[in-house]
Amino acid sequence: NALLQLAAMQVGVPAVPVSPAYSLVSQDLVNLRHIVQRVAPGLVYAADGVRYARALAAITRPDLTAVVSSDPGPGQITFNKLSEETDDLERADAAHANTGPHTLAKILFTSGSTGLPKGVLNTQRMLCSNQQAIAQSWPFLRARPPVLVDWLPWHHTFGGNHNFNMVLYHGGSLYIDDGKPAPGLIERTAENLRAHPPTLYFNVPRGFDVLLPYLERDAGLRVGLFEQLDLLFYAGAALPQHLWARLEAVALRARGAPLFMASAWGATETSPLITTVHFPIDHAGIIGLPAPGCEVKLVPREGKLEMRARGPNITPGYVREPELSIAAFDEDGWYITGDAGRLADPCDPRKGIVFDGRIAEDFKLTSGTWVNVGAVRIAALATGCSAIQDLVVAGEGQAEIGVLVFPSLPGCHALTGRPAALDVLVADAVVRAEVIAALESYNTEHAGSSRRIGRALLLVDPPALDAGEITDKGYINQRAVLRQRAALVAKLYAEPPSDDVLVLGVTRSPER
Repeated sequence: NALLQLAAMQVGVPAVPVSPAYSLVSQDLVNLRHIVQRVAPGLVYAADGVRYARALAAITRPDLTAVVSSDPGPGQITFNKLSEETDDLERADAAHANTGPHTLAKILFTSGSTGLPKGVLNTQRMLCSNQQAIAQSWPFLRARPPVLVDWLPWHHTFGGNHNFNMVLYHGGSLYIDDGKPAPGLIERTAENLRAHPPTLYFNVPRGFDVLLPYLERDAGLRVGLFEQLDLLFYAGAALPQHLWARLEAVALRARGAPLFMASAWGATETSPLITTVHFPIDHAGIIGLPAPGCEVKLVPREGKLEMRARGPNITPGYVREPELSIAAFDEDGWYITGDAGRLADPCDPRKGIVFDGRIAEDFKLTSGTWVNVGAVRIAALATGCSAIQDLVVAGEGQAEIGVLVFPSLPGCHALTGRPAALDVLVADAVVRAEVIAALESYNTEHAGSSRRIGRALLLVDPPALDAGEITDKGYINQRAVLRQRAALVAKLYAEPPSDDVLVLGVTRSPER
């Protein structure tokens, strides 16, 4: 995969890494077909011809070459055979000579909050300027080549642009982690970290959440992760403060000294870095300051400050989407991110910017009060309830906030002591009591109507990839969940509440 992508970019052919979930998890293959229609590839690669047989059959056409590393099917060729036949170096050198800063390097697809995936144009200038900005922000990268143990997928800008390109830029080593933050796979991540101590470790909040119990009880793993570490980094979603505190504690046990913990902010359209933390911070939520070459403008919008960006790392637009490409920028040429931010200290911008949620996710209650969805979600998750894996905040046009709760199956098993299915566990009195206690604890600290949670509903069905409710990195799409589960939102607010709706601050009568 890496060799093909780099070879393509070397000669000016854009690479289009696509989520494996679109081929292996999706039932209808709609996103895969859409991407193929958008970019009209001349060559498609998959690791295994048998595993990807259904997906390859769905997009096969006479002018499309299918390449696999193993188990080729009819009409497919192996990667080894492809590499043996490509020896026209003069033609390759001539093609490379015609590349430049504005040459299209990649098309990265992001589903956004609605609709089919959008193809974000990534130029060579975008990718190179981002790596130079990272190098200037973190001078320790020049002191020794970085070592990464990383599971983050290459079809996302975090793993594929930020991390993969950083290793190339600094001559480092990338060990591909064949684990993942999921039951049965996190153990592989732990083994890989023991075997290859990293100097930088990147993950998403969900990944740290799943890994922390192993770090807390395994001294050898703590040493493996933290002994050589220059930086611990989270991105992609806000890190709850209770996870930050636990990470600080295990790092201190392993090192005997504080660890540089950092974050950043960006998007697929910014390849990805706009802001980064290059100075000590003592709590989660700060996304740093604009990286070298980048600018951020804070624009009042719907009661918040929307962050807009400008710099050499910004996309020129979307593949075959001229109207979307124009709408992505304001009248002054700034990229409209849709994310909100505020200064950590209004009197001292040097202390950084705090991420303040997605503007499109916020809504008003019937009282006219705005609800900051991101702040409510993070604070509710910060209670650390083992029965809650994630939650979605509802309440638009209602009198109070409600939440749809995605339960944690391992957490529910631990609480109840029985390995039952979720449809059984969500009705268990112990699980319900644990969730109620956590949300009531949250409410004691957030009593105002714009923050207080009035009711909750435990969900049985996990978030669906085909419906756009979740990405394959585990990010929940707030809007998509509310749209796809409108009937459950209606049930959450129905009067009188059904028995499975948890009403907070109210004691149910015995007959209920």
